[in-house]
Amino acid sequence: MTDSILDTQFGNFFALFEQPVQFEVNQDSLDQHLRLLQKRYHPDNVAKNLANTKQAQQQSEQASAIINQAYQTLSAPDSRAGYLLDMADQAQNVEHSIADLDFLEDAMEMRMDLDDAITGKNLATLQQLHPQITARLNNQSERFNAAYTEQDWGTAIDATQKLKFLVKLNADVTTGLDDVASTAHSDDDDLYV
Repeated sequence: MTDSILDTQFGNFFALFEQPVQFEVNQDSLDQHLRLLQKRYHPDNVAKNLANTKQAQQQSEQASAIINQAYQTLSAPDSRAGYLLDMADQAQNVEHSIADLDFLEDAMEMRMDLDDAITGKNLATLQQLHPQITARLNNQSERFNAAYTEQDWGTAIDATQKLKFLVKLNADVTTGLDDVASTAHSDDDDLYV
């Protein structure tokens, strides 16, 4: 296995994971292909095909890095949208600031509410924010999908920018919920001491 073979095999993340080039992906299929690829490119399996153990280890590490990057890219809606735009040679403006002032005002209000709820360990507020964030995330995912399908690159870029913000917000609310729940459970342990 040479570097050029690796480049050919790993040049398209959708092909690597045997997924159609589209926004909607099957997460179960991604997970299954991840396990198959990890097994195929495990150092022990690569070493069977190469006499040089050091070369086998190096190629296995390169393959693993690409496989993990591809999986992370395809698993998250914001990075998947950015990757699709990049494949269509339309990603040049994705890193610009969001211009939608209504979205920014709403997003900043949610961010402040989230930060206050996390700091105050307010489970009720976190539980209230989570579906709101998820709904906005789903809305922007649908917007991107429609825009990408229609090759409406301006809307697709706008949706991708918003997805990036919302994915981060969603990760933070999920972490906050986990932290508050684990704090509540650790307090329960004190009752049994």
